[in-house]
Amino acid sequence: MASRPKKPVRKAAFPQYYLGVDGGGTKTHVALMNDAREVVGEGTAGPSNPLRVGVETAVSNIVKATDQAMDNAGIMRVDIAAATLGLAGVRRADIKQSIKASFTDQIRIRKTTVITDAEIALFATTLGKPGLVVIAGTGSVCLGKNEKGKMAIAGGWGPLAGDEGGGVGIAQTALHAVAKASDGRGIGTTLSERASEYFRASGPENLIVAIYSPQVDNSRIAGFAKFVVAAAQDGDAVATTILQEAGSELGLAACAVIDQLGLRRHKVPIGCVGSVFNAGKILTETMIETVHTIAPKAFLTEPAMPPANAAALMALLNGSNGKNGTGK
Repeated sequence: MASRPKKPVRKAAFPQYYLGVDGGGTKTHVALMNDAREVVGEGTAGPSNPLRVGVETAVSNIVKATDQAMDNAGIMRVDIAAATLGLAGVRRADIKQSIKASFTDQIRIRKTTVITDAEIALFATTLGKPGLVVIAGTGSVCLGKNEKGKMAIAGGWGPLAGDEGGGVGIAQTALHAVAKASDGRGIGTTLSERASEYFRASGPENLIVAIYSPQVDNSRIAGFAKFVVAAAQDGDAVATTILQEAGSELGLAACAVIDQLGLRRHKVPIGCVGSVFNAGKILTETMIETVHTIAPKAFLTEPAMPPANAAALMALLNGSNGKNGTGK
């Protein structure tokens, strides 16, 4: 009696993972997601904005955070099917390509896409639907998309030409106020004592030495913004005014994007992303008041997920639909 042919044994598919990177001027946050859209590992490292720290340092921090996330998840680099790197400072195509080339040379992921941090924050807010996101961390930028898929951006000019409403902008304005108070050109403020403490100066009169120290970079300056928030929450009038003006600036950026996208009459969601929004209503009230001058139906909202998670989800969608991950 002839034996029946054996059925072929179906090999179990290896689980695949997807890497999302949220990189800014102060830190890098990485998330690893599995096929079930669950975050299985996270990692953090220093800044990865190539305009501020260079491509080499940016990629080094991304790799460091990625390795940390993989260790937490118990997986290897070969297990990652696709990656989306959402970074500040990569609006230029040549910088995107440099980041991608350096990153893929170290971590050979089959599909790697490099986009701006604003794009992943927008996706985290709208999940692909029309809307805006305002990022106010070390710097500031607003990005939006309308129902036709058209995108528009305002801000993101960096510490020399912009960053109004971001950590650097707030901190610099606060230091201006401290300088004026110190030599009699402005009113007194508790920011003077807080600045002396933060920058480790013996007093306001010695801040000029401390703040121009080689060790004081944009990340260090931006860190003073949280002291400005604390002063405002304690009732300091100067600090309160600074945050209110920062909110107005962020609102103006949103207005510019709303105008470009023809969303004045729409009930448009505006996501708020970044440490500056820890200031709460002191900042957001003037922000939405500014927006309502042209778009009365617009409203502020929180993202549906952290930007790094959104980047991982974008990598999953990109990795499973056959796109080539060129980063364009």
